[in-house]
Amino acid sequence: ARRQSGSRDPSPPANAVPPTAFATMPLAPTTSPQQTGSRKRKADEAGAGSSASWGPGGAATPENGEELLLSKKQKRLAAQRSLLRYLQSREVGARDGTGARDFEAELRAYAVHKLPTLLTEHELALGTLNKVFASQWLNARQVVCGTKCNTLFVVDVHSNHITQIPLLGDGAPVLARNQPSCGIHAIELNPSKTLLATGGENPNSLAIYQLPTLDPMCLGDRHGHNDWIFGIAWMSDTVVVSGSRDGTVALWRVDPDMCHRSIGWHNDVGFPMYAHISPTETEIIPRANTSSTNRKVRALAFSDKNQELGAVSVDGYFHLWKVESTLCRLVSFRLPYSRENVCLTYCDELSLYAVGSQSHVSFVDPRQRQQNMRPLCSREGGTGVRSLSFYQHIITIGTGHGSLLFYDVRAQKFLEERASASPESSPGTKAKKLKLTCGRGWLNHDERWANHFGDTEEFPNALYTHCYNWPEMKLFTAGGPLPSGLYGNYAGLWS
Repeated sequence: ARRQSGSRDPSPPANAVPPTAFATMPLAPTTSPQQTGSRKRKADEAGAGSSASWGPGGAATPENGEELLLSKKQKRLAAQRSLLRYLQSREVGARDGTGARDFEAELRAYAVHKLPTLLTEHELALGTLNKVFASQWLNARQVVCGTKCNTLFVVDVHSNHITQIPLLGDGAPVLARNQPSCGIHAIELNPSKTLLATGGENPNSLAIYQLPTLDPMCLGDRHGHNDWIFGIAWMSDTVVVSGSRDGTVALWRVDPDMCHRSIGWHNDVGFPMYAHISPTETEIIPRANTSSTNRKVRALAFSDKNQELGAVSVDGYFHLWKVESTLCRLVSFRLPYSRENVCLTYCDELSLYAVGSQSHVSFVDPRQRQQNMRPLCSREGGTGVRSLSFYQHIITIGTGHGSLLFYDVRAQKFLEERASASPESSPGTKAKKLKLTCGRGWLNHDERWANHFGDTEEFPNALYTHCYNWPEMKLFTAGGPLPSGLYGNYAGLWS
């Protein structure tokens, strides 16, 4: 109006809303004369556009208008990625797939560093069972375990209730010597968590159970192993590999229709029936590279990313096979530390194997001809690394001295205690390695203990097995006394 009357045209005030900003605002109806706020409030609201500069002739430049829209979009995305927004969405059951999954992945990456420092132990009572060698989570409150006394059981970590699972017996009488002290050394669930593989009543046989009922499905007792099974790894939902002390790796295929056929099979006394199967392929650990008398397979780990199977043998060698329709051996080489290589794990994110030995954790990268990662010393007085697990780039180490250690592979250092890692700690203070020590467990003070260990009041429990339940942020640990002659057990829930 001032331009039309020829009056002076002053430059726009600094806090005026640029014309382009109105393009994003809804127009108010002209028929509503009602005033909804004071002039001062409206002037303050109009001042929100003061960040946009004015171009020639009093018009906002397109670049500044885009910056205004971009800043609003960034604020909106930041609000959507906040912890509060994530928890609110989860509470009402929102199904926003990608955003929630990405944010949950970030939370887990943060938790993998912080969770170990917050864990506290609740010890579980296992009665008079002897040494837990293997364990896996079945659901949010149940863990299935195998012991040295050849017992398969499920423990409820909330109520401490224990349910024993019947073992599967061979179809023909076992002619070999009785081996009751071997026990169950491996328990593995298939990717869809519908089948469980472990040892049978005869420790040389492979038993398959259905989940979640734990009904028997089949037993690999025909033309299989001649010695104890120490390692098991699933290649897919229906293909599983077992490794034995007889120096062989056997590949088994489970017929999916077998599950439906086995339902309702019972013998005259009411026990469930199950099929008896044979391996489709058996690979022998090469004699040219290893001792012919000590080629015993001790542990297996499968890389789903590369479709490769890794194995460690007692003589200190690492073996790698390509898994296709058959097993094709790629390489065998000696590890830097060859004494008591008893556990093996694999990290998909880093494409890295980790092997636990008497005093070290050795890292194996199959892509590199020369292994450049220096081994990690467990610093536990030679009691050995007894269990390993990877989550992202953090490796959890269960030792023979009853402690848990946590190592960051990327940073190449152990996680530290909260007091050491806090900003308030003085610069000269030496960082203290985080170490969680398990409880006392139960030890049988029998005649052997009195004759050979009576002077020692208590023994630390070797952590032969541990497994995480990451959705619930819980860790299950179990084991028993390290000396082979002692009888006892330990189990604990860390949360």
